[in-house]
Amino acid sequence: MLELRDVKKSFTLPDGTPLHVLDIEEFQAGAGEQIVIVGHSGCGKTTLLHVIAGISRPDSGRVVIDGWDTTVLSEADRDQFRAAKIGYVFQTFNLLPAFSALENVMIGMAFADGRADRDRALMLLDRVGLSHRLTHKPAQLSVGEQQRVAVARAMANRPKVLLADEPTANIDSGNQQQVIDMLRGACQQENVALLLVTHSPEVAKQFDRVERLEEINRVLVSNRD
Repeated sequence: MLELRDVKKSFTLPDGTPLHVLDIEEFQAGAGEQIVIVGHSGCGKTTLLHVIAGISRPDSGRVVIDGWDTTVLSEADRDQFRAAKIGYVFQTFNLLPAFSALENVMIGMAFADGRADRDRALMLLDRVGLSHRLTHKPAQLSVGEQQRVAVARAMANRPKVLLADEPTANIDSGNQQQVIDMLRGACQQENVALLLVTHSPEVAKQFDRVERLEEINRVLVSNRD
């Protein structure tokens, strides 16, 4: 379902010096597999998710999702591929403030093929317990409710892969487990591969597969040695 091969990513510092961030020989995730990625701050976790999502193009290597090597696609084609095949739950939610919960989910659908499935949007919002908040805009929702809208939006187009970047970081402890359960349950029901980045040991210990980025990213391995 997801495969990375010899993926390298660097950035250029203001003085022209290259900053090497990723050097991953191999990484794979099967359909429906649920994986936690952990590592210290600044080790490249978010950059890895951005490369997988096609938000950032790697310097070299292959990123294959559902049989497609996204690194050879144009920027416009990557955007459309991401909308159709990849769900993304951001730490800061990234909801559109002028639109209701229902509209935020339906707008996400329209990015893929121009069609919005209202019945599926309603089903997803009901699944995350927000059927009574359909017309509420983000400012009218609690932080936990905003993250639940983000989960529903990420599942809107029946993705093959769902990426979650610190999805509980901005949520109070009372809602954190609920969000994790919703993410895992939604991906299990629809056989979606889940890659979740977290700093929380309590979250990580719930997953059978935990990957430490320091152990698979050769930039970090060489720096450590």
